[in-house]
Order: sequence, then structure tokens, then C-alpha cells
Amino acid sequence: MTKFIADSSFFELFPDAKIGVVIAKGIENNESSSREIKDMLNEANEKAYDYLTEPVFSENKVIKVWRDAFKKFKTKKGARCAIEALLKRVDKGNPVGSINPLVDIYNAISLTYALPVGSEDFDNFDGDMVLKITEGGDKFQALGDDSESETYPGELAYVDNAGAICRCFNWRDGVRTMITEDTKNAVVIMESVDPERDEDHKEALNAMAESLEKYLNCQTEIKILTKDDSEVTLK
Repeated sequence: MTKFIADSSFFELFPDAKIGVVIAKGIENNESSSREIKDMLNEANEKAYDYLTEPVFSENKVIKVWRDAFKKFKTKKGARCAIEALLKRVDKGNPVGSINPLVDIYNAISLTYALPVGSEDFDNFDGDMVLKITEGGDKFQALGDDSESETYPGELAYVDNAGAICRCFNWRDGVRTMITEDTKNAVVIMESVDPERDEDHKEALNAMAESLEKYLNCQTEIKILTKDDSEVTLK
């Protein structure tokens, strides 16, 4: 049995947080997206401008809430929330491009709702995945990096028995559990630390599940983890 657990050390920092989970099984992913998925991603790139209304990028509400959140734990220098990275590309006129169907879908939902979204192939987990404040030393190789790094003591990260899966909360995913065209079973994670956006969060999770079922011909299950209900079985 493999679980995803949001540890009490996370909820001590963010007692009102919601960790949305979409479990997708039997995915039909491949190397390239359909025209429909690419159109959805293009529309999401345009929708993202709705959240960029302030002249100073960091003063946009959907950015500021995450800048403040990242001050609560140890981070690698320059680490930012995943949604900030996507919105910064849009802001600079460099729209988020196509990677593969599953990644394109979750990037589209992320941009449409201005919420961070990531996904992992849970068939490659070593034991349970836990979101927690680490003691440091969890091995990690980020996507695009040639060498390994390690988590810091006091860093918030997703980890399993083999090391880190995603560092600095939702900054960078790792190679070991990345989504590929061979992925059959995945967990899609959408975090929210702003209680004012709880309804947006729910709506985005439903849109995610509907899109995954429609385009990837898979079965989905939605779960929202809170401090009172903080784990879900993946397989």
C-alpha cells in the first residue's frame, strides 16, 4: 500500500492549507498532445493575464501569497512557487509551451486558476510520499539538472524513502518520479494556502479530473487533505 501523507509539521506552518489530490489511474499518455489539449493550454496562457493586474509582478495577490508562504521555511536561494514560475513566463511574453498531454493539462489548469500544480508517477515511489519539514540530506536530482542536490534542514519538501520528490514545497520536481509518455498512474497535486480561494481550489480540482478523464482515458479520484484528514491511499 502506498500513501500520500501531509505531515503535521506542514500544517503547523499552514493550518488552513488545502492540499488537493487527483489520483489518475490507467493514463494513456504519449509524446505529443492533441490539438484540443494544445488549444486548452493556449487559452490558459491568455487567461493568466487576468491575474497580472499590478505593475509590480510580486505585488499581484496570487504571487504575494506564495512569496509570504515561502518565508516560513528554509529554501534554496531563489526558489519560488511553481505558479509564479509559470506566470512570470506569461508576463514576459513567453507563453508556456507543450510538453506532453498530462503535463500540458495540469499546466493549463494551473494557469487558468493561478494555483500551483504538479504531478508525479507514483509507480516510481519508494514507500509513501510525505510532505514535511525535513531534517535535510534527502537526495534529489531536479529536472534539467545534471547533478544531485540534497534538501536542507528545515526545508519543506515532498519525500519518500529514496529521497526528495519535490523540493522547497512546490518549486522543482525530480527526475526519478517525473511524468513521461510511459506513465500509467499519477498523482496530481494542487496546493492552496489562501482560505479565500477554497472554492477556486475545488473548482480547479474538478476541472483537472474532468480533463484527465476526457483526454487521457483514465479513472480519477479527488481528495482534499487538511489538518484533520491528512492522508490518502494511492495504490
